Amino acid sequence: MIVRSLGVQNYRNIADGLLEASPAVNVIYGENAQGKTNLLEALWLFTGGRSFRGAKDAELVRLGQQRALASLCFYSGEREQEAEISVQNGRRAAKLNGVEKKSPSGLIGSFCAVLFCPEHLRLVKDGPALRRSFLDSAICQCRPSYAGVFSRYQQSLLQRNSLLKDIPYHAELLDTLDVWDERLAGYGGRIIRERRAYVERIRETAVAAYAGISRSREKLAFEYQCSAGGGTAGNEQQALLEALRAARREDVAAGHTSAGPHRDDLSIEINGLSARSFGSQGQQRSIVLALKLAEAAGLAEACGEPPVVLLDDVLSELDASRQDYLLNHLSGGQVFMTCCEPEAAGRMENGALFHVEGGRLERVSAG
Repeated sequence: MIVRSLGVQNYRNIADGLLEASPAVNVIYGENAQGKTNLLEALWLFTGGRSFRGAKDAELVRLGQQRALASLCFYSGEREQEAEISVQNGRRAAKLNGVEKKSPSGLIGSFCAVLFCPEHLRLVKDGPALRRSFLDSAICQCRPSYAGVFSRYQQSLLQRNSLLKDIPYHAELLDTLDVWDERLAGYGGRIIRERRAYVERIRETAVAAYAGISRSREKLAFEYQCSAGGGTAGNEQQALLEALRAARREDVAAGHTSAGPHRDDLSIEINGLSARSFGSQGQQRSIVLALKLAEAAGLAEACGEPPVVLLDDVLSELDASRQDYLLNHLSGGQVFMTCCEPEAAGRMENGALFHVEGGRLERVSAG
């Protein structure tokens, strides 16, 4: 997956801009609120997703204008393709090779990208929910059928929790828990198995990426923590079923399900210490970057070609050696990154350098 060019008109604060990309690293620098992230956001929309900044579609249109337009020329499977996204009257529309899609989500699978943005630092800092979400989103990209299993697990969990709340008032409902335990264990066992397998698949790549970023001064380790014990590989369903039955009395008293993949976590350590409790800002940023680079490698394996990697405000809080690794030692795909520091951007050895100021895009160097 290689972006040849991105054009935007009346998008956010950019009246008219054309980014002709290097197939390697593309660095977009400028002060805050000048339009750097707007370009990455426009690229991300072509994955079929929504704005990673949580913006409503109407907010993508430049102030005082009626319509925003983004056009993308890219190569996928050695075939040149063109996509277009327009925003008008608060709605997005999408085309691929001149054919209009029913909805922007119709672009899913046509253009693949992996994103890092500052909000992703919460993956290490915050509670388990974000780490579970990271695993689930990454697995969905590699195995689309996983989304259906996950959805059915969530529905079954809601039903079981509702039943747990009713049982104290209707004791005859207790026997019906057997049905929901079986169903929850079936879907939940598959989720645990997929998450564990994914963690194993990305482990080597993530550890190597972190070693590169830290210049081997620190060691990254992570493990999937299963609230139900999880059993041995291939025995996740039975282990979860036994955990649900063992916790039945406590679950009825509490009114919710205490075991299952909705309670699991991904423990992350640096040099044997909890990264959440003891990691510095730079270390936590490096961890997320390593996981994202491993996610990109996993997606490349699943899709047969590397996705485009989008790194927003990536160099902040990193020392010079970590910045150098990201600027000059990433390999295997095309990268777009934004930063505020022209000095850091200037250390890039090969690639294209762009400057953004007041919504105006200028190519500073070619690569």
